[in-house]
Amino acid sequence: MILSAQTRQTLQNIAAVLKAGGAGPEHMVRMTWYVVDRKEYVARLKELGGVYREVMGKNFPAMTCVAVAALVEERAQVEIEVTAVLPD
Repeated sequence: MILSAQTRQTLQNIAAVLKAGGAGPEHMVRMTWYVVDRKEYVARLKELGGVYREVMGKNFPAMTCVAVAALVEERAQVEIEVTAVLPD
């Protein structure tokens, strides 16, 4: 459950940063997810998909997921990096 809650908060943070920059989820062109527990990520894909759609809607940029040994924040289970492009 921690992974889902952290994912929701991370995506909400991303949505807020996009909005502050005059963008939205539809402007995302790339996402990289860093997770510390690959097995938990795979086991919770359906739940994470629901969280994703709840926050980001039906915007699906190219995505990569990388399993890592640890993240800088000791309690963090997920970190998500996004690249967005605003049209001219």
